[in-house]
Amino acid sequence: MAAIAAQGLIAAPPPTLDPAALYHSLRSEPTACAAAGPFTAHAFACILTIGLLDAHRNSFSLGHAVGLGRNELEDLLRGWLPAGLGSIDLLAEPESAAFDDEEEQLRQLLLAHQASATAEARWLTAMITRRSMSGDHLWQDLGLLDRDDLNRLMWERFPGLAARNVANMKWKKFFYRMLCELEGFTLCTAPTCRECTDFDNCFGAETGESVLARIRLNEPRSR
Repeated sequence: MAAIAAQGLIAAPPPTLDPAALYHSLRSEPTACAAAGPFTAHAFACILTIGLLDAHRNSFSLGHAVGLGRNELEDLLRGWLPAGLGSIDLLAEPESAAFDDEEEQLRQLLLAHQASATAEARWLTAMITRRSMSGDHLWQDLGLLDRDDLNRLMWERFPGLAARNVANMKWKKFFYRMLCELEGFTLCTAPTCRECTDFDNCFGAETGESVLARIRLNEPRSR
């Protein structure tokens, strides 16, 4: 993996960064955690890869890109992706991640529906919260390979929330529908989703390509 320079950013391996190479580099050192939870390791590597790309592109820290503070990043890398410890300047990362009001509402929604209170669950909650503020489909914002990856992540880590998304609504739309319901008002005025003229905006196909599209389909994400 490319070295990380003084502000927690990828140093200069111009002209482009290779997402697949970053991903494979992060996963190059096996750990007991990754062996026990290969899909979780896959998800972490995807999110950190897209975070590193965004940090480089926008000149901010990895922690800002993924919603984690310095100690959280260190613990995640040490347990799951230790190859990243030698190439990410943790001292340059912020001590903690700050969430604005909108992010905090979503973070609390996810926290309330975690399958467990493990460190990994808290990290994923923070990462999904921060990446939800980006502009693509959520599975793309998380660097995942496809929508199926995201559905699996939600069912494994937030099963109660996933079970409520019975119509397979786009996840960002679903999050905000849930937040609206908690505040006591409805997101739209259509009597049913099927009668809504904006149906495809909430339920249409989430087309597009992952930044990690070149990763082989037999990656250990499926075990």
